[in-house]
Amino acid sequence: MAATGKSARPTILDHTAYWLTLVGVYFLTGVLFFYSGKTKLIDEHGHAPATIKKQFQGTFVSTFPGINVLWTIIGVLEFGIFALILLSLVRLEFLPRKAKSALLVALSLALFNFACLSFGETTTGQLSGTASLYSYFASTAIIFMLILLLPPRSARNWITTRL
Repeated sequence: MAATGKSARPTILDHTAYWLTLVGVYFLTGVLFFYSGKTKLIDEHGHAPATIKKQFQGTFVSTFPGINVLWTIIGVLEFGIFALILLSLVRLEFLPRKAKSALLVALSLALFNFACLSFGETTTGQLSGTASLYSYFASTAIIFMLILLLPPRSARNWITTRL
């Protein structure tokens, strides 16, 4: 029997797509924001690299609140995203029957983080950096919308009902 209706049982394709999607999202975002936050807060001790200091030299950011303060804030945001991803895992949100609230908040915070970074790049005329961050923002927005399409917000046969 073909899985075409909402009452149809999920197939191996549904399960495979679901689990590969979630593993990819958790792994990609978790690794990205862990290492970004770790670099800023632990490896660099909250001190922006010389290239960043040079980029923002003479801007309002260099006087208030200061480049190192903003660098630390961005690092805290990135670790916060990672912490929300861990919270999502601890809450077992990866299970099909569970709402993905913490994961969606993590992705929302990632959008905010990319917007802040993009603002910094734009104010210093780094348009290629802005374009790159816009791609990150757009990709994260797509991931956010993808999570909204997953069970439990949709039927467990979420792939085969659309084939």
